[in-house]
Amino acid sequence: MNNKYLSLLAKSYPTKESIIREIINLKAIQRLPKGTEYFVSDLHGEFNAFQHILRNGSGSVKEKIKEVFKEQLTCYEQNELASLIYYPEETLNHLNTELNKEWFEVTIDQLIELTKHSGRKYTRSKVRKALPQRYAYIIEELLYQIKDNDNKTDYYNQIILDIIQLGQSDSLITDLCYTIQELVVDHLHVVGDIYDRGPEPDNIMEALINYHSVDIQWGNHDVIWIGAAAGSPICIMAIIRICARYNNLDIIEDTYGINLRSLSTYANQHYTENKAFIPKTETSKDSKKQDLLEITNIHQASAILQFKLEEQLITRRPEFKMEHRQLLNKIDYNTSSISIKGTHYSLTNTCFKTIDPVNPSKLTQEEKVIIDKLVHNFIHSEKLQRHIDFLMKKGSMYLIYNNNLLLHGCIPLNEDGSLKTFTIQNQQLKGRELLDFFEDNLRSAYKNKKEREDFATDLIWYLWTGELSSLFGKKEMTTFERYFIQDTTTHLEEKNPYYAKREDKQIIQSILKEFGLSSEHSHLINGHTPVKEIKGESPIKAEGKMLVIDGGFSKPYQKMTGLAGYTLLYNSYGMQLVAHKPFSSVHDVITQHDDIISIKRLVDQPTKRQLVKDTTIGQQLQESINDLTNLLNFLT
Repeated sequence: MNNKYLSLLAKSYPTKESIIREIINLKAIQRLPKGTEYFVSDLHGEFNAFQHILRNGSGSVKEKIKEVFKEQLTCYEQNELASLIYYPEETLNHLNTELNKEWFEVTIDQLIELTKHSGRKYTRSKVRKALPQRYAYIIEELLYQIKDNDNKTDYYNQIILDIIQLGQSDSLITDLCYTIQELVVDHLHVVGDIYDRGPEPDNIMEALINYHSVDIQWGNHDVIWIGAAAGSPICIMAIIRICARYNNLDIIEDTYGINLRSLSTYANQHYTENKAFIPKTETSKDSKKQDLLEITNIHQASAILQFKLEEQLITRRPEFKMEHRQLLNKIDYNTSSISIKGTHYSLTNTCFKTIDPVNPSKLTQEEKVIIDKLVHNFIHSEKLQRHIDFLMKKGSMYLIYNNNLLLHGCIPLNEDGSLKTFTIQNQQLKGRELLDFFEDNLRSAYKNKKEREDFATDLIWYLWTGELSSLFGKKEMTTFERYFIQDTTTHLEEKNPYYAKREDKQIIQSILKEFGLSSEHSHLINGHTPVKEIKGESPIKAEGKMLVIDGGFSKPYQKMTGLAGYTLLYNSYGMQLVAHKPFSSVHDVITQHDDIISIKRLVDQPTKRQLVKDTTIGQQLQESINDLTNLLNFLT
């Protein structure tokens, strides 16, 4: 090993004793049971459902309660305790008039026992780090009390008594509840698509920023927001269009403080009521007619601007091979019709007043000014930039973790199941190299926000809609056709062969091998495509090697899936896939103990219990042990 590196390492471990102490510590940690990993996907702004499954650990909290109190508490009492742990502040407020000294004593004792049980497979140091600072010392004393030690009984009783008498019971209970939530789930994986459709992606981002351990695999909807935050005009128009479509413009204006007034004024001047652009959510029923018309107009304006910008991008990027998507150039504006793939179609619900038939992709001077303002506002939105910074810091196109491959979309394949090649910038890329190429360019585009039409920024749009995008996974995106052509055969989007081939165990094993995974317990964990369980589709594919965990957190998908999302739990005993029913409300959880009903299915069970040494973290610890051993030899 490099002596210079060893010299730097010696600054952290200056003595022989400090090195030996750390080696002993790391080796001991390797012998602990593996922590629980928690996988979610395709949250699409549904914060309330997300925060609930995060708080209950897909039923893990109830399992811990049952393990500790199955002989002491009735089923109803266990549910009461679970509701308190999920929502401590709200539950305490609801029970306020019913609480007394005895309730506080019993409840604090129960929470201490449950915290101790939840943290039993962690080191004391790790449990200590999970404790909220304001009561860390007190909680730690209570956690490690020996109940049959008569010498300290009065000591512990006095602590509890003073907590109650000094009015700190609510605060201590709240801290204990959040500590239990943290200890139940060791690490969270978000397998893509935090943004779009649902109303609160920002609150999901805040929850993730404050979460103790998390990684994110970017989804196609996340990437389009990254592009908007990077100053891509076409990405900005796409997310405005999507937010208008789902009546969620408040996310842009109120949450991220991005002024849409110039776009709104322009839209109201040039567009009128159009049924194809009325927001497609139930919330539109409650909107005032004038507000609804304004959103409809913004929807039209952003769509047409998106189509113009797309035509320009396709022209300057012939290597993307998307010329067939330059549909504005294919329109006969006199007859309001279009020819696509040799077939002639009439266009309905058109809104082409701002398009120059001679040069359809040309922006007017007014449109250029509006786009400039929007780019400036997106780049200078402090909250948006903070959220996307975190998305970039914790995110990646894919992740190899604990012998599993986590991936939102797909690996582009040929019809025979082989890896499909994307020829770009004099390179022929496929499989892992292709995804690395996409990630490198995405990071470059976000880093260089002032560039609008550079290759890296344009490639973000390809990731959103290109045929060989690992995040899109279809031949083409038929947005134009869905707005303007009634023939639904034009709306179909042909999927990459990956989505049929992922039922084949050999194909999935070959993909895993491409990413360096060959263990019999390796899996490909996928999001992106909702599993239609209501029609008999299984999320467990390729004889258990492929797990698709998009079950429909997004409400518009739930009629199609018959569910309200999947989550995946992976602890030291194996993997369980959890199917969720729709979340009602926090109020129902507190007052009626109406938890999300979850159905668990065993996916994989190792022959022996997995330890930390068997994990990605364990490998990192072993590298540290090796370095410290070399340092010890170097010093002696």
